[in-house]
Amino acid sequence: MSFANDNTSGSKHSNGSWQLSVLQLLGQIAAGGGGGGGCPCPSSAQEATLAQVLTKLTAVSATPGLIRAIGAGSVAAGAKSVSVYNAENANGLVLGQIIKPGESLTWSAGDMNNTLDAISYDGTGTELVITTVV
Repeated sequence: MSFANDNTSGSKHSNGSWQLSVLQLLGQIAAGGGGGGGCPCPSSAQEATLAQVLTKLTAVSATPGLIRAIGAGSVAAGAKSVSVYNAENANGLVLGQIIKPGESLTWSAGDMNNTLDAISYDGTGTELVITTVV
């Protein structure tokens, strides 16, 4: 396997960020072990490192959500992805910035069980359709 399934010069495919995260984690494992940076590691450090790898690579279930916002509020921190669509004819606000009618915004926390911080919105005078994956 080449990095990011790079089969053409300068083109990374969709799993590039995941592969980079795994390679960085493996580098941390090698740097953190005993004996000049390689294993065998001291057993407690080895177990902690393996637990960290297992946590990062374990699949978790995700729950989709839908909010139809006509007022102010926020999406709680901890979502894996959030999309906001302005479904009406007036401007709304997301993170203090204008979201124009028909405009949509999307955030993804990426791979490896990462999550997003809270996202504030104000749909007063319009309707924001907000989808989440938690």
